Amino acid sequence: MITQTKRNAIRQRIHSRIRRKLSGTTDRPRLNVYRSLNHIYAQVIDDATGVTLASASTIKSKGESGAGGNIAAAKEVGTEIAKKAVEKGIKKVVFDRGGYLYHGRIKALADAAREAGLEF
Repeated sequence: MITQTKRNAIRQRIHSRIRRKLSGTTDRPRLNVYRSLNHIYAQVIDDATGVTLASASTIKSKGESGAGGNIAAAKEVGTEIAKKAVEKGIKKVVFDRGGYLYHGRIKALADAAREAGLEF
């Protein structure tokens, strides 16, 4: 049985391997996804300047926390991040799955972002 800390270390190794191959530019920023047990987070990052251009998550405002550990919440975050990015004039991004397998919540977020207007 793999413990959670070992699983996270494996994910971080996979993520660092992915990050060696891709990086966000000013023309095509990186859409980064982080998934915890209860929430999912997405950021559009320009790696050339080190600036986060847009972000969305299942955590709403102070003290409020919505249900975020499911596919429906991931779809909402994908739609929200795409709307924020398109408002800032970003149409094309590079998708960074964060070392997670491309299925479930990660895939739902990516599909919702594509449907809302992002290309990757």
